[in-house]
Amino acid sequence: MTEPQETSSAVRRTKGTALTPQQEAAAVVGAVLADLPRNRGVVVDSPPGAGKSTLVVKAAGHIAETGEPLMIVAQTNEQVDDLVERLALEHPDLPIGRLSASGYITPGRILAHSNVSVAGKLPDLGDPAVVIATADKWAWIGDRSWPWAIVDEAYQMRSDKLLRIASLFERSLFVGDPGQLDPFSIVDGDRWAGLSWDPVQSAVSVLLRHNPDLPVHRLPVSWRLPASAAPVVSEAFYPFTGFRAGTDHADRSLEFTVNGMRTSYDLALEEAAASGWALYELPSRHTVRTDAEAVQAAAVLAVRLLQRGPVAHSERGSHPVTAARIAIGAAHRDQVAAIRAAGVPEEITVDTANRLQGREYDVTIVLHPLSGRRDATAFHLESGRLCVLTSRHRHACVVVARAGIPELLDAHPSAEPVQLGVPVKFPDGWEANQAVLAHLSKHRVTPAG
Repeated sequence: MTEPQETSSAVRRTKGTALTPQQEAAAVVGAVLADLPRNRGVVVDSPPGAGKSTLVVKAAGHIAETGEPLMIVAQTNEQVDDLVERLALEHPDLPIGRLSASGYITPGRILAHSNVSVAGKLPDLGDPAVVIATADKWAWIGDRSWPWAIVDEAYQMRSDKLLRIASLFERSLFVGDPGQLDPFSIVDGDRWAGLSWDPVQSAVSVLLRHNPDLPVHRLPVSWRLPASAAPVVSEAFYPFTGFRAGTDHADRSLEFTVNGMRTSYDLALEEAAASGWALYELPSRHTVRTDAEAVQAAAVLAVRLLQRGPVAHSERGSHPVTAARIAIGAAHRDQVAAIRAAGVPEEITVDTANRLQGREYDVTIVLHPLSGRRDATAFHLESGRLCVLTSRHRHACVVVARAGIPELLDAHPSAEPVQLGVPVKFPDGWEANQAVLAHLSKHRVTPAG
């Protein structure tokens, strides 16, 4: 694959003057919009919280102004609803169609917009300027084509799904995060490894292997991650492209309105509030996957966080950190169920990395995928999983883990089989885990205090 063109670094300085994050991001977005009419396809790589949805909405409005109809492809119903809502809010006069499955129940936030129509069949939508649906739904539309398509979360879309809908559009914009989880598949993909059309690879990977001349832009600024987190996530998961935070250290802070009791939980939360990170490290031990101590620690940290009355201060103003702005992430569904059963308030989100992808919170608590394990499997070493878990927060992230993970990594070096014709994926999960743990070690709190 040829090296894609780099726009983020090219606009970082103009005549020797450093650009602000806002100027740098705007320059890249401008370059993307300028490239759209000149190419059959444009790819935009985005780090966590860099404004993928904002770009999709802006590009959709830009295309709609030309008078040409547009189709938008997302990967889940929640992503579709989010895009419909944002597009309807920013373009209230734009007719929008939400194509849905037969059992879909339209949420109130979609019904609130008079410019949005919802239907299970394309003719029932009328003739909206923009039609939005999941990739799975678009696969059943075969009697019409669009001049333009925007594919959101394109790195989480399998290439076989792109193949099923590729005949529906002429030009396209692909937007996604290359550092997060690969497309999900229950089928073993080894039989296709090395083939340029590998159906379980991401849509973007296969697209660029067959069209290496397509322009690739990179959004250079994360508006979600604070200045304490952007360098850590960038170095660990985006080592060759990088990005920076849109805010400085002084722009955000997290304070508690209720004094602590000097417990180890309080100390961990205070460390996270002060530095943006905390590692709540339990004693080294091999455990079952639903480690009772680790599960309890994650639940108690979340409850104690609410009890301390946290208030977040940022460029958006000040607001209490309610339960709805807190998330607990884990690698497995049984761990999620155990944490939920440990007494976590219902309003706090508790979910796997796969389902937390694309979402944002003020504070996150993470059960490390390698905590208490005897081995380091490919699933638990996948860099995208840890990237998702450690990049959902605007203010602070607390990682719960047992001691001994660095030693586990040393005992299980990355030894995935090398397959001919398969592009090497960066970053390596082994290296990414080491980089994150090296940083977390500076913010360690143990139960003994």
